[in-house]
Amino acid sequence: MLSQRTVRQVTSLGFLARYLSHYKFVVAGGGSGGCAAASNLVKHGSVALIDPAKDHYYQPLWTLVGAGIKTTADSHRLESECVPEGATWIKQRVEGFEPDTNTVLTADGEKITYDYLVVALGLDLRFDLVKGLPETLGKNGVCSNYGPGNADYTWKTLSSLKGGKLLFTFPNTTIKCAGAPQKIMYLAESHLRKVGIRSDSTLTYHTALPAIFGVPKYAATLNRLAAEKGCEVVTKSSLVEVNGDKKEAVFQNLETGEKTTENFDMLHVGAPCAPSPVYASSPLADSAGWVDVNRSTLQHNTYNNVFAIGDCNSCPTGKTAAKVAAESGVLYGNIKRVMKGQEVVSGYDGYTSCPLTVGDDKLVLAEFGYDGAILETFPIDQAKPSSLNYWLKKEVMPSLYWRGLIRGTWRGPGFVRKAMRLGMTS
Repeated sequence: MLSQRTVRQVTSLGFLARYLSHYKFVVAGGGSGGCAAASNLVKHGSVALIDPAKDHYYQPLWTLVGAGIKTTADSHRLESECVPEGATWIKQRVEGFEPDTNTVLTADGEKITYDYLVVALGLDLRFDLVKGLPETLGKNGVCSNYGPGNADYTWKTLSSLKGGKLLFTFPNTTIKCAGAPQKIMYLAESHLRKVGIRSDSTLTYHTALPAIFGVPKYAATLNRLAAEKGCEVVTKSSLVEVNGDKKEAVFQNLETGEKTTENFDMLHVGAPCAPSPVYASSPLADSAGWVDVNRSTLQHNTYNNVFAIGDCNSCPTGKTAAKVAAESGVLYGNIKRVMKGQEVVSGYDGYTSCPLTVGDDKLVLAEFGYDGAILETFPIDQAKPSSLNYWLKKEVMPSLYWRGLIRGTWRGPGFVRKAMRLGMTS
């Protein structure tokens, strides 16, 4: 009999994929949620993790890469270092789902069957939704901290400026980490002051939202900071076109429909995002294209042996790594309950976190749940910029990710929050 270690080493061979075509657990996607789920489930039976990626990134670090504080290499590991020992890594792209027959289809034509399925396929970056953007991204001063390697050009652009007009955008779509488009603005402003060209520069944040941030408590702080730093905030304004050669950006007012054109020396684009067609076109999707799960249990609303974690699921809260951590324990617990024939329990409260770098080595640690409920970990006002929280973002959170989250052991700070507040939940 082949050992699990041997299976992992040669699983890309077609004959072996056919030989081991059924698994107790299939995890579709090898990002943060997929690795966390596989790490837990491998204790309970055979696990196939399906993902063709060779590289794995701690994406929250890319904001600091774009500001020259960290490097892309700091955010990178090989996927082979992240797939848990004992899991079978099928290095193929997921092509489709047939949940009525408990089947996952892969790009090479294989049919992988399962007893339990975890969908962890994230979402798609859709730079193509902005006219002219794909053609000019990564040149002409047009940059984005979204996507592997893209943040390097953000820093190249920022560090070469002699002043000028800097624009930052938030899209009129779903987005990964809703704070990221403005985090880089504050870091850029801090850099411009340090190198003595702040007075020669203007910074403007165009957001499709009606407010600078979706949670009022943190929005109040961010509005004040933007005003103090001289950063203009334009709400209900969506980037619809970029002409890189002319260094022009076209914005549409979402109330009036009016379009205006602005010149720029640097344009940082918050990436438009959308559900991946692989699940959006499947029976697993809701009407918006996300994997249709109960927002408290993470169990699929139609198929009780299917669960979803991370950016791909329909939970109405911020799509962040912190969300994955908090979901991880709930998902694992409920899969075990289903295996035992028990009822699933509500456990996920929508927790997500947005560590908002605001320049000057300080950070606003926004933590909240469904409907904007404040779920702060520490018994202090986390809306106040803090050097300690900046240090946590820069040095501690990456270690929690690599050593805890993707290993299935870091399931969010809920237990810390309760301990800090002597058992209180808010």
